Amino acid sequence: MSEFDSISSYESLYKAHRAARLGKRDKSDVIKFEMRLSENLYKLKDALESETYVVSGYHNFLVFDPKTREIQALRYHDRVVQHAVCDGVLSPYFERRLIYDNAACRKGKGTHFAMDRLNGFLCAHYAKHGLRGYALKCDISKYFDNIDHTVLKLMLSKCGFEPKVERLLFNIIDSYEKTADKGLPIGNQTSQYFALFYLDSVDRLIKERLQIKHYTRYMDDFILIHHDKKYLQACLAEIKNMCEGTLGLNLNPKTQIFPLVKGVPYLGFRFHLSESGKPLRILERKKKIKLRRMVKCLLLLPPENNEYVAIRLCSARAHLAHGNEYKLSAALFPPPPMQRA
Repeated sequence: MSEFDSISSYESLYKAHRAARLGKRDKSDVIKFEMRLSENLYKLKDALESETYVVSGYHNFLVFDPKTREIQALRYHDRVVQHAVCDGVLSPYFERRLIYDNAACRKGKGTHFAMDRLNGFLCAHYAKHGLRGYALKCDISKYFDNIDHTVLKLMLSKCGFEPKVERLLFNIIDSYEKTADKGLPIGNQTSQYFALFYLDSVDRLIKERLQIKHYTRYMDDFILIHHDKKYLQACLAEIKNMCEGTLGLNLNPKTQIFPLVKGVPYLGFRFHLSESGKPLRILERKKKIKLRRMVKCLLLLPPENNEYVAIRLCSARAHLAHGNEYKLSAALFPPPPMQRA
């Protein structure tokens, strides 16, 4: 099966539909699509094969967790195409080519994978240098909004995709812009893969040219660990030059170098090394306050919401279990009282 067939065949689109509807089968647009499923899938198939498919537009809304973001949502049939493109072409291609420590939106490489990798890097650093060392924490300013379409298309054109696949990817990229020829919609599944790939040259710079062994990236948030502060300063200059000169991106003012003894903030936790070299994960203060408020609000909901409350509390408890927050977990989620016989 060709690359384009892995997107446009009826079997591929049906599989993409089954993936797109997960957790959303009660939504009106999904129900309408399924009422005439075969017809709708064949329409998509014909549009893709004749290259008349265009993204139908976006519905914008705001989310406020953890900060205010504008999300661009697609209509359901466009989300089916997104799944077909990602599952059929982008995921298989990028899995073979992205560096191992480029996390987010990859199977088995979510936040907990990135956190575990940082734990391992801290332990490896301690084994050679003890608590002496520094971390460079980098963050891209408004990353999705500033991804340059021209640069991204040039990068994709070097991947060797089939012409039809390449034209479809360019069509998806051009379906949205925040400013002139810049920006990817946060709600698109393809945007996640494009964003992972866009910083691949920075990953290669850090791992191959700068020879940083202890490096992890979660989307546009990345950490470098080294025993020499001056070397990290030189690394920062190289990274800044590549981001601004080649990729058209700016580093966030929060980008900084700090001693490991102060802890490394990453993905909502602060990573510390004890005197014995044991890695500790402590939830950031703002996250603790937010978690306490959330639990308090959930417990005030009426009884008909018990199932929803149980799911949210279970999720929060499981997230805390990935850190060293035993006292906080015990305070927020005390065990039920024992029943007398």
